[in-house]
Amino acid sequence: MWKNLAMGLTVCGLLAGTGTALAQPAYGSYIGVGLGVGVSDGSVLDGNSRTAAGLIALRYKFLEVPISLRTQVLIGDSTAVVPTISYDLPLNFNTDFYLGVGASIANNITPVGNKNSFVLQPGIDYTIPNSNLVLFGNAIFAFDAYRNANTTATSLQTGIGFRF
Repeated sequence: MWKNLAMGLTVCGLLAGTGTALAQPAYGSYIGVGLGVGVSDGSVLDGNSRTAAGLIALRYKFLEVPISLRTQVLIGDSTAVVPTISYDLPLNFNTDFYLGVGASIANNITPVGNKNSFVLQPGIDYTIPNSNLVLFGNAIFAFDAYRNANTTATSLQTGIGFRF
């Protein structure tokens, strides 16, 4: 009898522990800095060349749903703002994969083109264990991002954030 009770409590404890761990967010909101690099070459199309930019990244995580609001500001010779809303898929307790949709707001040469456009933003966030630091990386695919051509601009971003 005691053996069955102990086994039952162990199974219940494991199930309760697993449910609690899965329900927890991988981490919270953060603000970060990094680098963005345009990998598409618009120079053939309209005089743009590949560009690099400093990056300010902000993520606001809704704790009850797997949704985040994100904004990236690419600052170089000119500035682009890329606000998105993302669906976050936890890979483990410290890592999330996400896919965001939004817009690129740019009116001059930037890593995401030189005009406003619709964007898709896949990425990954990794919280460094026992710290408030988050490593992030993503790509931005800005559709119809060049004034003189119907071409997609692609930019890669990476950086480090402070979780709050």
